[in-house]
Amino acid sequence: MAAKSDLEVDQRKSRYESPLVARYASPEMAYNFSDKKKFTTWRKLWLILAKAQKKVGLNITEEQLTEMETNLETIDFKMAAEEERKRRHDVMAHVYTFAHCCPKAAPIIHLGATSCFVGDNTDLIVLRDAFDIVLPKLARCIHRLSNFAAENKSLPTLGFTHFQPAQLTTVGKRASLWLSDLCMDLRNLTRARDDLRFRGVKGTTGTQASFLTLFDGDAEKVDELDRLVTNLADFKESYIVTGQTYSRKIDVDVLSCLASLGASIHKICTDIRLLANLKELEEPFEKDQIGSSAMPYKRNPMRSERCCSLARHLMTLCMNPLQTLSVQWMERTLDDSANRRICLAEAFLTADIILSTLQNISEGLVVYPKVIERHIQQELPFMASENIIMAMVKAGGSRQDCHEHIRMLSLRRLLM
Repeated sequence: MAAKSDLEVDQRKSRYESPLVARYASPEMAYNFSDKKKFTTWRKLWLILAKAQKKVGLNITEEQLTEMETNLETIDFKMAAEEERKRRHDVMAHVYTFAHCCPKAAPIIHLGATSCFVGDNTDLIVLRDAFDIVLPKLARCIHRLSNFAAENKSLPTLGFTHFQPAQLTTVGKRASLWLSDLCMDLRNLTRARDDLRFRGVKGTTGTQASFLTLFDGDAEKVDELDRLVTNLADFKESYIVTGQTYSRKIDVDVLSCLASLGASIHKICTDIRLLANLKELEEPFEKDQIGSSAMPYKRNPMRSERCCSLARHLMTLCMNPLQTLSVQWMERTLDDSANRRICLAEAFLTADIILSTLQNISEGLVVYPKVIERHIQQELPFMASENIIMAMVKAGGSRQDCHEHIRMLSLRRLLM
């Protein structure tokens, strides 16, 4: 057994694995985009469809439903892969695989549905669940940084504009800039999550034609079927209008707010990296952590650097759904499929990673007040210049003349 296990590890190491999963992602987010979740959800949707069709009047037996329910998790992935190689169609491969273990239910599996019934509806479930993973993590980051801001709200520090010393601010006030952006991200992600609807049962071109045929043209029964399926999938509403797929503009909305979150975290972690260079602020640095293989004294802000690196990747991903949306001809083209398999998962995996890392950073930020005070003292004469100008104007001087006079004195002092 040990030898077999070692061989499996060696085989895995001989194939590329995305670092997003192999190195960084949380187990819950990695599972959310796994084949196991995807294909068990397909089976759950086929069961939901059958239950709803029975309730609306189709001749489906309890025995068939029980057989489907018993086999939701018993997926023969080897058989499914063989079927897909033969049929060149992933959904039909799993229809045949499910039917193999549900011989009594086989005649009614996927009845009236198109591939997007399982494909798109599963995507919407997975997106909703992904939001439910990242939103609490974002809220925790906001909470931790709020504590940091409150603890340091009265600690004066140099403000920087153009990364040049400017008027004084406080360490807590600077953190409130980070918090403000993250609160907007929380609003945007919450809104995107709550705006998600179900595709429901819409047929091959969004007209529900196949279901109208099943129910002899009874539109009320088809509408009831759509409502039942939507509710059984734990959605309150379905999209009123679709083509074969739900509009790919939904993906644009989802990834745009994630990209915006990436920009916020990049800004926060860039600030931390700059402040670490000034030795005013430092992210957590563990006892046995090594900053450099060559320079043993270094304390590199590697967590913040990782966030910036991955945030850049997250920010670029929103270009994929934009381009996919723009080239979806008429009711649908399949050139969305391969692209979406990558960008939707990678966006949430990346957001999950950088939020977990930001939480770790925010829980262990170290402030060095003496260094901050030393920097203030070095710049303090210049900090007083604006107040001096206002005092001179109050005494009867011209604001522009006073500004020029103080500017020349300041430059002369800087060049000494």
